[in-house]
Amino acid sequence: MLAHPQAKIRRMFELIEPIATITFSEAVNEAFLALGMRNYWDGYFAGRAAPLGLAPAGVVHAVFYNFAEGEVARHIPWVWGKISPEEAIAVRERSSAAALRQRIGELADQPGLARAADLATRAAYSAPTEGRALYAGLRELDVPEEPVARLWHAATLLREHRGDGHNAVLVAHGIGGTEAHVLLALSLGMRAEDFGRTHHLPKARLAAVVDGLRARGLVDAAGGFTDAGRETKERIEALTDELAAPAYDVLGADELDALIAGLEPIAAAV
Repeated sequence: MLAHPQAKIRRMFELIEPIATITFSEAVNEAFLALGMRNYWDGYFAGRAAPLGLAPAGVVHAVFYNFAEGEVARHIPWVWGKISPEEAIAVRERSSAAALRQRIGELADQPGLARAADLATRAAYSAPTEGRALYAGLRELDVPEEPVARLWHAATLLREHRGDGHNAVLVAHGIGGTEAHVLLALSLGMRAEDFGRTHHLPKARLAAVVDGLRARGLVDAAGGFTDAGRETKERIEALTDELAAPAYDVLGADELDALIAGLEPIAAAV
């Protein structure tokens, strides 16, 4: 049984996601481009993979899970010839915190943000690391002292902890990375061919993935969800929430409520 209601664990995901993913914004991209990255994806892989050290492309591909074959190798290890993992960690933290501060305005200096950062950090450093390689790598980094940076860092830890658990659930259900994107697209009411993370793939490769899901009874002839497909997607999300829940066990019910209340205006501003 979850220590906190599943609805609150899902709400934390909804609030943490926009705060953590400020790191994928244009301001952070520009900071990486200034250090010699060729494009957005160079900076993405340098920043997100940096806690893994000089891991080869195959390891990053395995940990990130949802990239098509060959996508990681176009950037790793090339980026490490231009920037070290330590430099990537520093520029990612600095530029992400600056982008978050700019986006939330006066909220950055309110006592509620510091309180939310403290509670989120307690949760972020209390979760189990077993089987969660990217989360464990982030746990080895220093905690920023400045509240906005600390909140971003904690949000990133909680996001990647949940993401590592999500990957485990996908593996257990026999859903590969590209297949997961197709299921996400369908849950958003989009065709796989129109979804941002799959539309660039060769048509034959994407068609083969959709055909495979169709053969398993998850996708219908028109390319939409079957009942079984929708149920599988919902079960994957519910189990992901369940695996994310232990991060919040360290917080009492009142503290979790306070964290949610503190994050809501920040997430809304982002």
